[in-house]
Amino acid sequence: MIQYRSLSADELSRELFRGFVRRQTVTKCRRRERGEWVVKDDPFIDDWSEADYETLLSCLRRTVSSGGVVYAAFARGALKGFASVEPDLFGGEQRYLDLSSLHVSQELRGRGTGRVLFQLSKAWARGHGAKKLYISAHSAVETQAFYAGLGCTEAQAYHQPHVDAEPFDCQLECAL
Repeated sequence: MIQYRSLSADELSRELFRGFVRRQTVTKCRRRERGEWVVKDDPFIDDWSEADYETLLSCLRRTVSSGGVVYAAFARGALKGFASVEPDLFGGEQRYLDLSSLHVSQELRGRGTGRVLFQLSKAWARGHGAKKLYISAHSAVETQAFYAGLGCTEAQAYHQPHVDAEPFDCQLECAL
């Protein structure tokens, strides 16, 4: 049984992630070429280093301390998924809030954990004045299928800092 709850900044430590497996084997990615979306072979393994975990923890702590939220999914007391939403609206009349992360441990992917974390994030964003969630999503075809299944579409207005930071990500939105 999975238990979901928000996290406080003081709970965010490297130890919290000891049972979390980020690893994702990617074979195909969605890319925008000449104005069209195409699927391309682009095999690699996505995993986090210790430095990546430290960066993640810093970002998640900043999210919580600035008024955003981090939701977590636990199985038998171990963290198995998390999602974060930033507190600041952007995008003019789009009224976006940024879904800055959504990750599920490898062994639980495809079992609904990500869907619940996404729904919690949507409800929080709606309650904080957003009209849409903004998602700068990994371009792996599995990731894109996940977001499409949740009703996400290409963002009407791209957020340039996300495009600059991750040029291969797909910029998405989800109406609330």
